[in-house]
Amino acid sequence: MSFKVAASDFIYEKTGKLRDVYKISKKVGEGAFSSVRRIKHRVTGEKRAVKTVHKKSLRTEEEKNMVFNEVAILRSLDHPGIIKLHEYYQDELNYYIITEFCSGGELFERILNQGCISESVAAEYMKQIFSILIYLQERGVVHRDLKPENFLLSGPEETAYLKLIDFGSSQFCTPGEIMTSKVGTPYYIPPEVLRKHYNYKCDLWSAGVLMYILLCGYPPFGGNTDQEILKKVSIGRFSFPSPEWDEVSFEAKDLIEKLLNTDLTRRYDARQALAHSWIANASTLPLNRANASQLLHNLKNFRSEQMLKKATIGFITSQLATKNEREEMMELFRSLDTDNSGTLSAKEIKEVFRSLDTDNSGTLSAKEIKEGFRLLFGSEINDIDTEVEKIMKQVDLDGSGEIEYSEFVSATLSRQQLLSKERLEMAFMAFDLDGSGTITANELKEVLGKHHSYQEDMWSKLIAEADFNGDGVIDLTEFTKMMLAAF
Repeated sequence: MSFKVAASDFIYEKTGKLRDVYKISKKVGEGAFSSVRRIKHRVTGEKRAVKTVHKKSLRTEEEKNMVFNEVAILRSLDHPGIIKLHEYYQDELNYYIITEFCSGGELFERILNQGCISESVAAEYMKQIFSILIYLQERGVVHRDLKPENFLLSGPEETAYLKLIDFGSSQFCTPGEIMTSKVGTPYYIPPEVLRKHYNYKCDLWSAGVLMYILLCGYPPFGGNTDQEILKKVSIGRFSFPSPEWDEVSFEAKDLIEKLLNTDLTRRYDARQALAHSWIANASTLPLNRANASQLLHNLKNFRSEQMLKKATIGFITSQLATKNEREEMMELFRSLDTDNSGTLSAKEIKEVFRSLDTDNSGTLSAKEIKEGFRLLFGSEINDIDTEVEKIMKQVDLDGSGEIEYSEFVSATLSRQQLLSKERLEMAFMAFDLDGSGTITANELKEVLGKHHSYQEDMWSKLIAEADFNGDGVIDLTEFTKMMLAAF
């Protein structure tokens, strides 16, 4: 079995006390079972968020399972529009779920502050939401509680990206599976959920309600009590009243009607919604040629047959790269992800190469290919397919056949930026579990073998990649030498 590394391999329950690793700051949110505070990593200085779930408030097994369910689902997801889980702890009183920190607040707050949002901004938000839903659907995850409060903005800027949070009500769902649990929030819950017979399209109804609110500032199904609201939801009739909807385009109203359709067979799925003219006609991200050139350069130079080196790069990207560094690549990633799947395929990478079509003929001549690669890499190739195959083999660390967002960040961030002295020391300590100053084969097995099954000689092979003095272990000097050797 070949050695594989996924971002999720480095997300697990940590031992020790949260306060030893993080400085706890002010509370930024509170719910029925939990509270959220801003925290700061004592070594890196990186701001993160901790969701503290109070064990005494979890009275049933179902409520307890929601915590483990949320962690399990977040561990499995690697998408720039989904909140990133870093690690989790527990003690006698609480569970602690540590995620990235989003300084822009809730989408709900932005709607409240602005009353409603322009169609162009709303279309961009909905495009992001549908892209997230495509990603979730392809991974068999149904969120079941989409609402503006569960979308955070990555920053305070008008152009900040959305981040979907709160997967406590989410569920893994196989194609064709019918769910029966009544979960959700009154304004956004679909009628079929009230009937306890529904599928993944429940998220599309909630997205339709969210879109409606974005454009007018109030929900399509209102009422003074939850009972009144749910009665209107169960009927499923709504309208576009004056004056708020007088200036809203026909296309926007049409998409809402396609989403708020009580007939599941006729309700749009996320791909249909994304292809709707209201979304398709919204501005798209152009591919910056200079950025594309740098991307290709970094991807092509992400070359190493050393498995431990790749695993360490994966750890640093997953756990030590700053939020700014990860989001630095987000616009480029989204411009390359032309099918909005949340991953990059070989076909999409080939499109980057075709952007070197300098005479705008729509095809690459042999001369253009040679010249483009000579300028970018100091060498020439004739076969794009062969080059992309090499890139996919090197960058696709988990062997999924696609490049996930963390893999993309690993491959495209500056090596000098990513492999600082401080980060290498922290990565070394993450593998040196007993703090002895050396990494052993058993320690690598403990860290990297939690979620994979390998033959026992795999761990000694990893040690041998950096064990330059042949003593059977890796010290910090050897580890640093391995990591800083040219790719």
